[in-house]
Amino acid sequence: MNALLKDPRRRNLALLALAALISVALAFFALWAEQQEVAPKETPQSFFPGLAGHIREIARIHVVSKNGAFDIVLKPYKGWVIPARNDYPASYQRLKETIVGFAALMTVEPKTARPDWLPLVDLGAPPKGNGVEIELRDGDGHDLAALIAGKSVDIGDPNGYVGLFVRKPNSSQSWLVKSPVEFKGDPADWIEKDIMEVDRARIAEADVDPASGESWEARRDKPSDADFAVSELPKGRELSDPGAADNVATAIANFTFDDARPARDFDFGNAARLITKTFDGLTVTVQTLKQGNDYWATVSAESAPNKLLAAGEARNINAHTDGWAYKLPEAEGQLFMTTLDSLLKPIAAKTPARP
Repeated sequence: MNALLKDPRRRNLALLALAALISVALAFFALWAEQQEVAPKETPQSFFPGLAGHIREIARIHVVSKNGAFDIVLKPYKGWVIPARNDYPASYQRLKETIVGFAALMTVEPKTARPDWLPLVDLGAPPKGNGVEIELRDGDGHDLAALIAGKSVDIGDPNGYVGLFVRKPNSSQSWLVKSPVEFKGDPADWIEKDIMEVDRARIAEADVDPASGESWEARRDKPSDADFAVSELPKGRELSDPGAADNVATAIANFTFDDARPARDFDFGNAARLITKTFDGLTVTVQTLKQGNDYWATVSAESAPNKLLAAGEARNINAHTDGWAYKLPEAEGQLFMTTLDSLLKPIAAKTPARP
């Protein structure tokens, strides 16, 4: 027991095991209650009987889809990582949803067993077919459970469960099951994206150094100020709107990304730089560059002196982001590279003097 408490990776698996047992019980009870009301022909059963008792043995998840094949692996001293993404941390929420989801699957009724009909419900074997194949394996590589997931349908479940077409990889027999989740086959859905959480109300100012064009600053005096004022506008120019700088100044409050790669793969020497400062002493720096059609960014943080809460927050952010570059959605990448000129009203054309 002491060893379990000291190992957070195994402790998390134990918590997942407990959650799975609870989910199985709830799912079975819900289906039993429905059975009493509508008297279905099939008696609901667990799609993976006994899996909840083996959850602590899971050490690898293998995923195959049209997007390719990849693994999520439990590694010593690292936790759950994605080797195909240079051991970038995997999303604990996605792990929880998937593992507990497997254990909670309850059969509703059997469907087609004809191989030529399986593609109609997206149960063709990947990567050629549209199905998503997921295998849960132990530390020795043995399969604990495996399925191919296809289309989902609304079954009107009051608890938000979906109807999901599934089959086991070694069988053409398909099933409609009741599932708490839809299983994901894209690596981008598995990477940990919770790297920082900075509320918009905390942000006091932003210093912007674009890749081209002059640097500029936006700030406000107190959190209740709706808009950020831009200091030192060019002579004769004005903002296109009083809140023109607001989205840039608060960009880190909505920081999202699609993928991650080692920062050493990029040259951020001429990158745009957005330095955001909060009223409570946190400073977050985002460097952004455009490579081809993609936008990549690094994130780092520091705190003002004697700001203990901000110092702890900065350490937590850096622990997640140190050494990584993040692929940004196009609109977000453009936002982090905003130039001052793009926020200003166009220069009015001069009226030619009359002869």
